Amino acid sequence: MEMNEIRSAVEAILFAAGDSVEINRIAKVLGTEPWEVRQAGEELAREYEGNARGIRLLRIEERFQLVSAPEYNEIINRALEKRAQPRLSPTALEVLSIVAFYQPVTRSYIEQLRGADSSYTVALLSERGLIAPCGRLEAPGRPVLFGTTEQFLRVMGISSLAELPPLPNIATGEGMEELQAAIEAASAKEEQLTLTEMN
Repeated sequence: MEMNEIRSAVEAILFAAGDSVEINRIAKVLGTEPWEVRQAGEELAREYEGNARGIRLLRIEERFQLVSAPEYNEIINRALEKRAQPRLSPTALEVLSIVAFYQPVTRSYIEQLRGADSSYTVALLSERGLIAPCGRLEAPGRPVLFGTTEQFLRVMGISSLAELPPLPNIATGEGMEELQAAIEAASAKEEQLTLTEMN
């Protein structure tokens, strides 16, 4: 297949799917190589963004998905009469950060780091699809392990966990200053962070 045909086929598959689709699956269906599908997806993503289109092609690890451009979320919500999702509280952001950076983690590990009960917050983040059970710890009682989800990547606007910034070394004074600066920056951005799912 020519690259133009691959691009059109990828676009059609993703539009019809309405959800993320594995790159390898698309390649198998089209009889092409995964790198060709990745290239076609990257070209489509640049085209959508460069031409200020209302849709974007999002790469989530080894999957592609068509989503609405984030700048149109408010308009889409009004047009479809969707109620805006509530923002995450500082406690929820703290728990979500622990899961994102240390996953897979148990609820008791989260509570140990926070020094507070986290059962409600873990349940809330699970309900919103940002974290999910991903196994059980081989220990007495076999506690549930939690990890982040594709929805987490979508909400954070990243393709993979590798894009998360590194944690500063808090054993040094500089590391504590970096961490404090990061917390302040995150607090300033918290106003923008909503759980409105990209349509």
